[in-house]
Amino acid sequence: MAANGHIPSEQWAMVVEKTGGPCVYKKIPVAKPGPDEVLINIKYSGVCHTDLHAMMGDWPLATKMPLVGGHEGAGVIVAVGELVTDLKPGDLAGLKWLNGSCMSCGYCRQADEPLCGEPLLSGYTVDGTFQQYAIGKAAHVARIPQGTDLQAVAPVLCAGITVYKGLKESGICPGQTIAIVGAGGGLGSLALQYAKAMGIHAIAIDGGAEKGQLCKESGAVAYVDFMSSKNLVQEVKNATSDGLGPHAVLLLAVSEKPFQQATEYVRARGTVVCIGLPANAFLKASVFDTVTRMINIKGSYVGNRQDTAEAIDFFSRGLINAPFKVIGLSKLNEVYEMMHKGQIAGRYVVDTSQ
Repeated sequence: MAANGHIPSEQWAMVVEKTGGPCVYKKIPVAKPGPDEVLINIKYSGVCHTDLHAMMGDWPLATKMPLVGGHEGAGVIVAVGELVTDLKPGDLAGLKWLNGSCMSCGYCRQADEPLCGEPLLSGYTVDGTFQQYAIGKAAHVARIPQGTDLQAVAPVLCAGITVYKGLKESGICPGQTIAIVGAGGGLGSLALQYAKAMGIHAIAIDGGAEKGQLCKESGAVAYVDFMSSKNLVQEVKNATSDGLGPHAVLLLAVSEKPFQQATEYVRARGTVVCIGLPANAFLKASVFDTVTRMINIKGSYVGNRQDTAEAIDFFSRGLINAPFKVIGLSKLNEVYEMMHKGQIAGRYVVDTSQ
C-alpha cells in the first residue's frame, strides 16, 4: 500500500446505529484500502435525499448497520492498494453512489456497471462519505482535476451525474423542451443548468416562491408552482412554444402524485424519465393514452464511469454551478430534519472537519 504522509487510526464520522436514526457523531477506526482500492481523505460531502432514505430504511434494499451514510464525497487520495496504477496519493478524487461493481458481468462489460447484480453502494451497503476517510474501488472513484473547488464539485458526484444521465436517457435534442419536476431541489437545480448547457429549454415545476427564484436563476425558461396552480397539466403545456407540451419530462420528485401527472402533459411521442424514488410509490398511466400518443416511460438510475467524466467536465468548464450551503458534519441531523419537512432549496454540503 502506497500512502501519503500520516494517516490517523481514528476519525470523526456520523454513524447510523439503528434504522430510523438519528446519526451519532462519534470516533470510528480509519479503514485500510484493499489491493484494488483507494483511501480518500474526504473534505466535503453533499447530502442527498437518498441518505435520508437509507437511514429510515425506506427502500426494499437492505442497508448495512451500523452505517456511515453519504455518497457525494470529494477529497484527496492518501493511500492506494498495490494493484492500483493509475491513481496516486495527492490526486483529487470523489466517491459516488456506485462504490464498486464486479466488472465482469454482462452489464459491466457493456458500460452498464450501475446495473451490476453485485454492486457496492456508498452509504448504503458499504460505509460512505459522512466520515473523514473513506474507501472506494479505484476503477470507480471519480477523477477530479487538480485545483477544483472540492465543496462546489461534491454535489455533482451524485446529483449532477444522475440528472446528466437522465437527460441523456430522455433522448432530448438541443432546441427541444423538457419539464423538470422537483426543479428547485438539489438535483433539479443542477438538471436545469445541464439542460441549458446542452441547448435545451427547461420548464421548472416545484412549489413556493423561493424555489421559483432558484429555478429561474438556474436557467428555467418558465416556472410552474404546483402549490398555487389551478391546472398544472394545462399550465405546463401552455409554457411550451406550440402548446403541445414538453418533449420529455424528468421526474425528480419525492412524492408519488407528480409521477401520475407526467404522461398527461408530455407531448405525443414524448419520453417520461423517472429518477426520484418516493417510498412505496407506483407509476400509473392510461394504457389507451400511452399507446395512441406513443408515450415512452422509462427509468434512469445513476451514471457510469464515462457519464461521470462528462458530468464533471461540464463543471470544470464553468457551465455548472451547484447552489449549496456548507454545514459542519456534526450538524447532519439538522439537514435531515429540514429535508424531511421539504425546506431545502439547492444542496447542503457537510464539511468533515467540523
